[in-house]
Amino acid sequence: MKREKLEEFRAILLNELQSLTEKAGVTIDGMSSQMQNFSDVADRAYMEAQRGLTLRLRDRERKLMMKILDALHRIDDGTYGICEECGQPISEERLRARPVTTLCIDCKKDQEEEERLRGE
Repeated sequence: MKREKLEEFRAILLNELQSLTEKAGVTIDGMSSQMQNFSDVADRAYMEAQRGLTLRLRDRERKLMMKILDALHRIDDGTYGICEECGQPISEERLRARPVTTLCIDCKKDQEEEERLRGE
């Protein structure tokens, strides 16, 4: 992949990383300021359910952040845009749709079919 395309994908990845980092900071601030004592059990249960949902979402975002960091590392070491399975280039369209991907569309389809057959 040409250097200018790699830099374009680096910018996309860094923007997403910054956005996720900012969300994490807002969540921490928000959860800290919401430490309240609820006299009503239903209110407390609702708040705890919301907090649990927020934490699950942030955990997914944390995992995405790790994938972004891995993709940035692949840009640096020259393996970004190369399928881990078959070694062929990953299409630019696929990388635009999912910049952290490590598989070309054919290998991803094969992986999903194998998972479906195993019942995952």
